[in-house]
Amino acid sequence: MVVTAVCPAPDSRSWRELYRNAILEADHKKLPALISVAEEALVARTRELSHEAGDTIEEQHALDDALYALKALRDSVTAGRIRPN
Repeated sequence: MVVTAVCPAPDSRSWRELYRNAILEADHKKLPALISVAEEALVARTRELSHEAGDTIEEQHALDDALYALKALRDSVTAGRIRPN
């Protein structure tokens, strides 16, 4: 029997902190993993908001902007425009 560790999904309400961690990371080797974790939290929060009542438009816009910025950062890393330290 093989047991594999499963990382729990990050608390989607902490998406802002995870986003900041990815955007501000100075060690470019860590960026892909941090971007992935932040993206997962943003997507989870987006799903949560779709089920919530009330005015969530400001947070939805913030999530859209953050996802766009993370995609641009990921594309820069992938294209080699950001080199590992």
